Amino acid sequence: MRADIHPAYADVAVTCSCGNKFTTRSTIGKPTLHVEVCSECHPFYTGTQKIVDTAGRIEKFNNKYKTGAKAAA
Repeated sequence: MRADIHPAYADVAVTCSCGNKFTTRSTIGKPTLHVEVCSECHPFYTGTQKIVDTAGRIEKFNNKYKTGAKAAA
């Protein structure tokens, strides 16, 4: 491996907008990093993810691909 071609890989203090703080390693070259979403507040990880049904699209999809008597119901 050639010397002096790789970026510095150092500890970085990460702060989320929700207030969560943790330390990781990165090559960004700064001692701190501010993020908007982390695993503590992201809806996918917290289990509060919601499906937004805009203009009945889910219902339209279900009606289009249902078969037999269930489609008429």
